Amino acid sequence: MKATRALAGVAGLALMGVGASLLLDVREWTGVLLWLGGAVVLHDGLIAPLVLLVGLVLLRGGVRGGVRGPVRGALTVAGTLTLVALPVLLRPGPRANSSVLPLDYWGNWLLAMVAVATVTGLVVAGRRFRRGRRGAS
Repeated sequence: MKATRALAGVAGLALMGVGASLLLDVREWTGVLLWLGGAVVLHDGLIAPLVLLVGLVLLRGGVRGGVRGPVRGALTVAGTLTLVALPVLLRPGPRANSSVLPLDYWGNWLLAMVAVATVTGLVVAGRRFRRGRRGAS
């Protein structure tokens, strides 16, 4: 587990370096600062409280600890993906230039949500399987 965390930390630092290098080309900082500020406000004001509320509901509902963590993680990932996708999901109607935002963004967002739910289900099933095997031995 320590090696996995170290690799994740190194990958995160590398991606932060890429992001910082991309910021060097920015000439107008107002939009960047507005987007970053909005991301913090949406996360702290909406996503985090919703995840905590769902965790509390799951706790009060008697859901065991092996499910709460993955569900809260899935909600965090789904909320973040939705936040990033909002600009193209809420774009105005048809464009004069068909090459501008040409993809099916609603369909792709839905596929991402299905992928998050599937991975969450697999994690929960894996934990239950592993717990069952430990109890049998």
